[in-house]
Amino acid sequence: MAQKNIVIVGAGFAGVYATKRLAKHFKRNKDVSITLIDKHSYFTYMTELHEVAADRVDPEAIQYDLQRLFFRQKNVKLVTDTVTTIDREKKQVKTKHGAYPYDYVMLGIGAEPNDFGTPGVKEHGFTLGSWEQALALKEHIEDVVRRGAVEHDPEKRRALLSLVVVGSGFTGTETIGELRDWRDALAKKNKLNPEELTFTLMEMAPTIMNMLDRSDADKAERYLAKRGVKVMKSTGVVGVHEDHVDLKDGSTYPTSTLIWTAGVKATDQAAQFGLTQARGGRIVVDETMASKDDADIYVVGDVSFFDGHSDRGEPQIVQGAEASAGTALKNIEAKIEGKPATIPYKASYSGFMVSLGSQYGVANIMGWLHLSGFFAMLMKHLVNMLYFLQNFSGYYFFQYLMHEFFRTRTDRNIMHGHISRQGNVLWAVPARLFLGAMWLVDCAGKVSGKGSWFLDKLRLPFDWLQPAATSGASAAGADATSAASGAADTATAATKAVFSLSYEYGNDPMMVFDKMPKWMYNITKAMIPNQDVAFFMQKTMTIVEILIGLALLAGLFTWAAGGMSAMFTVIFCLSGMFYWVNIWMIPMSIAVMNGSGRAFGLDKWVVPYLQKTFGKWWYKTPKALYGTDVVK
Repeated sequence: MAQKNIVIVGAGFAGVYATKRLAKHFKRNKDVSITLIDKHSYFTYMTELHEVAADRVDPEAIQYDLQRLFFRQKNVKLVTDTVTTIDREKKQVKTKHGAYPYDYVMLGIGAEPNDFGTPGVKEHGFTLGSWEQALALKEHIEDVVRRGAVEHDPEKRRALLSLVVVGSGFTGTETIGELRDWRDALAKKNKLNPEELTFTLMEMAPTIMNMLDRSDADKAERYLAKRGVKVMKSTGVVGVHEDHVDLKDGSTYPTSTLIWTAGVKATDQAAQFGLTQARGGRIVVDETMASKDDADIYVVGDVSFFDGHSDRGEPQIVQGAEASAGTALKNIEAKIEGKPATIPYKASYSGFMVSLGSQYGVANIMGWLHLSGFFAMLMKHLVNMLYFLQNFSGYYFFQYLMHEFFRTRTDRNIMHGHISRQGNVLWAVPARLFLGAMWLVDCAGKVSGKGSWFLDKLRLPFDWLQPAATSGASAAGADATSAASGAADTATAATKAVFSLSYEYGNDPMMVFDKMPKWMYNITKAMIPNQDVAFFMQKTMTIVEILIGLALLAGLFTWAAGGMSAMFTVIFCLSGMFYWVNIWMIPMSIAVMNGSGRAFGLDKWVVPYLQKTFGKWWYKTPKALYGTDVVK
């Protein structure tokens, strides 16, 4: 077979999908080479741009390096360059810095926001069609909120602290939801009353989120309203200025941040290839995804226009991009293998999912399963994770888990921050639960039955408390036992105790101290001079142990409970009432003090509440401006 060159232009969803599958299909065919050209060295996970713009994830979290994606595909050559044109006579894809021969080209250069020529959008508005635009929007929002916090003029302040999104499609609704999620953190950082930050979604149509079933869209709208987002329907924006926008009804709306998401079109680059274009600049293709001008050039993703199912073309979404790429690559494979290249495009949309922040979304799966809230967000995460598995990228599967679940700031993940490594030590939770259970199990025999420590029967093994005193030199009687068993009258075993840090079958564990140190002996005797005090101390100690156990299980005041657990363990050791095999309780008690109660525990809410309450009581409320009545 003569050498066959496949050149794929654009490393978006369609381009990456096609490159992965073509490389796998031809991995044993050395006569087929695949070249992937993109102006960036990375693939941008476009559906998560709003997370970068609203500071939920770091900007690098949605950048996936092409070398990491394709390092195992030896038949793929990566090129970072900008394609300028396709020379169809010489069969070359030309770039700014080179030219690449082809037998078949797959164009997947994507789309960009379409402002429909609305005056002022380019000068004063923001769009969300690239990683760079998401980063610029994030920096702008941080800037205007920072300036708004210290602005004395009420009108200027209102405009600076007003965020407006135009368009209620996928991008618009996900962006406004994510921005609202960011509100409290932004306000706290800038010493603002969160209520001063306002969020508005404007839509020209009489309803919003028209890509969803009405019931799902209505749920989403109610959620936005509950969160204080102002939804303005049947509202057209006809002009954008630095501190306000002009509306179609002749009124104005104050804002210094307008985000335009009301439409998309093919990238301007699409006009460079001399191929027939349709509405929105999209390149016209037939049912095999081949350009109607050249059967060797396939056009996929958002830039392609196939009118076989609708005169508006296929939806410009990820599912459509991958479906068109799948059709094109199968026809390219067929041509190379000498088979008929007549495989038609088939629309396959398994559902739609829209997030409204990090913790709530709506989803319609397979046309019949309607989800909202936690389960819709869980489904969205599962679909995203499935994407990485399908594209054979375990590395970025792991990275996605980390930045969506474990590295999120504040509470902005599906588990409300419980599993975030930024605010707690998640992996100490099992230790906390086990330690708490140990204290409660230990106390089970102390609260009822003949061994109860609430009976007026001496359980403490100290010699000076015994009716007939022993030599008095020993700090612990011969019947000293561990605090874990609570049985104070067991005779000393005849066999020799063996030192070990874990229980060894067939051997008796060694006590940490056979006798109390002299200084501990004197302190304990002074604190518990007689049996009446001893009875009181027995009951008090048991109650405290139960409280420690309950606090650890509930994750309430974990720092104090862990400290008490460690302190009690040290006291039991010094009192001649503890074995070396139980010494693990001390380091474990210290370990759980490191914030473990903030993961699946009450400390997640109680500690911040106490900090806020006592901080406000002591310091009052910090403000960005003092000595003025602008801030109330």
